[in-house]
Amino acid sequence: MKKFFVSVGLAAAGTASLHAAYVPDANAMDSSKLWNISGTLRGFYDDNYTTSGDSPGSFGFEVSPEIEANVPLQQTELGARYTYALFYYQDRAQTSQDPIDQTHQLDLWLDHAFTERVQGRIQDSFVVGQEPELLDQLHSTVARADGNNIVNSASFSLNTDWTRLFSTGLSYNNSFSDYENSGTTLADLESGGAPSLAGALNRLDNSVALNFQWHAAPEMMFQVGYQYDQVNYTGDEPIVAPVEILNPITLAVIRTIPERFSDSRDNRSHAVYLGTEWAILPNLNLSGNVGVQYTDYYNDPAGESSSLGPYAVLSLTYTYMTGCYAQLGFTHARNATDEVDVNTKTGSIALDQESSLIYGSINQQITPKLQGSLIWDFQDATFNGGANNNESDLEFDAGVNFNYIFSPHFSGDVGYNYDNVTSDISGRSYSRNRVYVGLTATY
Repeated sequence: MKKFFVSVGLAAAGTASLHAAYVPDANAMDSSKLWNISGTLRGFYDDNYTTSGDSPGSFGFEVSPEIEANVPLQQTELGARYTYALFYYQDRAQTSQDPIDQTHQLDLWLDHAFTERVQGRIQDSFVVGQEPELLDQLHSTVARADGNNIVNSASFSLNTDWTRLFSTGLSYNNSFSDYENSGTTLADLESGGAPSLAGALNRLDNSVALNFQWHAAPEMMFQVGYQYDQVNYTGDEPIVAPVEILNPITLAVIRTIPERFSDSRDNRSHAVYLGTEWAILPNLNLSGNVGVQYTDYYNDPAGESSSLGPYAVLSLTYTYMTGCYAQLGFTHARNATDEVDVNTKTGSIALDQESSLIYGSINQQITPKLQGSLIWDFQDATFNGGANNNESDLEFDAGVNFNYIFSPHFSGDVGYNYDNVTSDISGRSYSRNRVYVGLTATY
């Protein structure tokens, strides 16, 4: 079964969580066993662990145990995976800060074939962490978020083959974000403070999609689909103080827009698209959807606004040798942002961002025991509304990893991750380098 999994460890930090399309998991455990357990110990150096423009570096170590269970039944497969990671930063200990970060990830999945023509899938991923790439596929915040921040993503899909040529795909997705940083008051905002991450980013996202699929050939399927998405911000905190709109000539107050709360950025969207799943060659696969998306921001007291833009999710995977593959992908979608600036001339606030993400990866089996991987992505995220309307965050991430198998139960790896954020907003830009080396025991 294909299972999408985001590793919380350094080997995947910075890039892996961006890939919504399936990528063969080079580090997957033995699926022939009912259960697997592993433990990883890594030493690392991080030259910008606060993800800021001027940050000290730190040596440290990571301890990460993992356990996975698979239960294959006649028509059903059940699975669960839990990964814990502890990161110790030496520099923080020397400066009387808490030196320890902890992350958790629990993945659950259930695949069931009701009949030969009807198959269903349920999956859930629960994450507690601090790194932006772990908490959000399209980064709602470009910087590290202190604390135990929670993201849960669940989905259900039902695929039905009505005839040999026609099928439907019905899916439902739910995601929940809860950030620990909270408690901003209106007085804080009036004195020049910024909204909390909870006020700006806590949200509940529900979407449902229906695809009508035509199987033109055994290796080619085309579809037309519709998706409805509802985003409700749940922070229940003020995010912008009252704004007085002035006459540009007389400077008289034309109107006063009251304070905005978290739910001022609630929105609903409709997307229609055309898509395909096409095995161009036995080892070359194309999948994706391309269309348009209409978004309605119906709850902003500054005035209801809307946006019409492109929608795309594309992935091309090439398996060129046994154990070797390459992937190229592109996503264009709207995403939440931690920036909640206000345009004092119009009263508009930053409602979200429109992001284009291109990513790629190469996995190479160098020798029977040595495997190398390269993974990268580039994201252009443009602000919608507010004082920085049409300004952008540009982010580039890359990682290289080499894994050597000493025996069936022991392996070692070494790697390097690079992150660079260039923002039109002052104070958001930074670069970051991380190197690590480690050992993994698996049973």
